[in-house]
Amino acid sequence: MEFAPREGGISTGFSTDHVENSKGPVSANPGGRRSLDELTLWRSAALEKMVTRIPKIAASSYLNTAPLCYSFVGGSQRGSSEFFSDTSPAVCAELLTRKECDAAMIPVIEYQRMSGIRISPGTCVASTNKVRSVLLVSKKPIEGIKSVALDTTSRTSAVLVKILLEKFHGLEPAYRAAAPQLGEMLESSDAALIIGDPAMVIDSSGLNVYDLAEEWRANTGLPFVFAFWAVRLESEGFFHGSQKQIDFNAALEEGLANVDAIAADYSRALSLSVSDLIQYLTVNISFRLDDAAIRGLEHYYALAHECGLIPESRPIQFCAE
Repeated sequence: MEFAPREGGISTGFSTDHVENSKGPVSANPGGRRSLDELTLWRSAALEKMVTRIPKIAASSYLNTAPLCYSFVGGSQRGSSEFFSDTSPAVCAELLTRKECDAAMIPVIEYQRMSGIRISPGTCVASTNKVRSVLLVSKKPIEGIKSVALDTTSRTSAVLVKILLEKFHGLEPAYRAAAPQLGEMLESSDAALIIGDPAMVIDSSGLNVYDLAEEWRANTGLPFVFAFWAVRLESEGFFHGSQKQIDFNAALEEGLANVDAIAADYSRALSLSVSDLIQYLTVNISFRLDDAAIRGLEHYYALAHECGLIPESRPIQFCAE
């Protein structure tokens, strides 16, 4: 299974600011209001344009999102969307911000920074204890950390590191952004945040390694949610409701049914055993956005606000079913 964008001339979207019919553009009457006939025609034309295009979705190509995306890449929902993949979860959030896709698997902290989106319920990338792929690697014990290099591909975990060090350990280290190259990161910093597939294959000999989901659980007793599907408000109809074209929950079930094949594919790329990757996907990662995960998410947002890392903790809003 290869996570790569497919080529094609699919429309990037539609605008309802100007809809034409057989008699020419629909325009407002002199009083500034559309007639009932004009409004019905305008709404019908807008809906027709929406249902005749293919929605665009974006997700990271990291292993931890593969079961969520398998259906769109090589499964039953292949061709139902234009699928874009990037190794950086942050890039997926940027695509959604720029309205270059209708839905994206985004770092959860971006929900607090973006407008015009809602969360698709039911699925996520989370961990109930040890995640293995989100690590703080340090040359010294955590109490002695004074500087941290933050993986530039991370958004949620960068905030999580700050919460863990500042809120739970009372530290105030200096932070800098860095490419995810562990050796280079540790040349000028005491510790480094590494996420995703690179974190699973680092050489940590002689270093202190802290699993961030495990640290979060030890301090809060809650699961940690790293990413979820977010949908633009104007595109909700593609993903939820009676005429939806994409089913994220069904996609997850299909992905979980094909974990063995996914693990075999990534095993070659990561040089890790298939059994090891199956354990990662079935034990270390949780894909259910259940009540416990939602409580963990709400607590994360509240602490991020307390630490001054987001201006407010916006309530969680899900797409309407």
